[in-house]
Amino acid sequence: MQSLWLSMRVSVGVSVSVRSASARVRRSAIVASSSEGENRSTSSFLSRTQTYALLKQQLQVAAKSEDYKEAARIRDSLKLFEDEEPVLRLRRLMKEAIADERFQDAASYRDELKKIAPHSLLKCSSDATTLGIRVQVRSVYIEGRSQPSKGLYFFAYRIRITNNSDHPVQLLRRHWIVTDANGRMENVWGIGVVGEQPVILPRNSFEYSSACPLSTPNGRMEGDFEMIHVDRVGSRSFNVAIAPFSLSLLGDDDGHII
Repeated sequence: MQSLWLSMRVSVGVSVSVRSASARVRRSAIVASSSEGENRSTSSFLSRTQTYALLKQQLQVAAKSEDYKEAARIRDSLKLFEDEEPVLRLRRLMKEAIADERFQDAASYRDELKKIAPHSLLKCSSDATTLGIRVQVRSVYIEGRSQPSKGLYFFAYRIRITNNSDHPVQLLRRHWIVTDANGRMENVWGIGVVGEQPVILPRNSFEYSSACPLSTPNGRMEGDFEMIHVDRVGSRSFNVAIAPFSLSLLGDDDGHII
């Protein structure tokens, strides 16, 4: 009887183990399949955006060379692309749904955008406040300095730093985290901004413009400024957040500047 009981325990144990392993394999396959699907969607979006950039560059070349027939053909191709491009179409539908207060539809369009182009939901602007220091950013694609055929996409951004605290501050250093559409991340550190370490008095602002080249038509930036209170002897420096914002050839629906 004891040997039979041991045999049953071994048999049941093996069976449960096999079922558990099988379930783990199935779960792994589902996760892998989902990941592969997301990667394919991201890759497809990247490819379409590169095509869009090339068409815009070709239109510019045709117009400059006064080949107006070719320019008209490319213009029509761009219009068709813009009408059929899933990201632009879903953005348009989501905006219309919000305007009509069809929020369930808007949520559905947003979820679909998350699947096919996660970066597209990040705005080309950001706004964050740390210890009374407000940092506003707006980015824009610079077509004239980009070369899509060579994998070069040029973005400019403008920053406004407003001191809403009661103490003057000085910007000492900057730190950027730049991520392209392939997930490649680069950390950039530097002294001050545009060759300055500005002192910003209470209720005053400092603005500057800079640029960032990318090897993909989409990406994101975020980071922080290291600052110090200049009216406090021996005070320690502190970090002021720069909230994430998008670098996007397609831009977003919010076209205003800071």
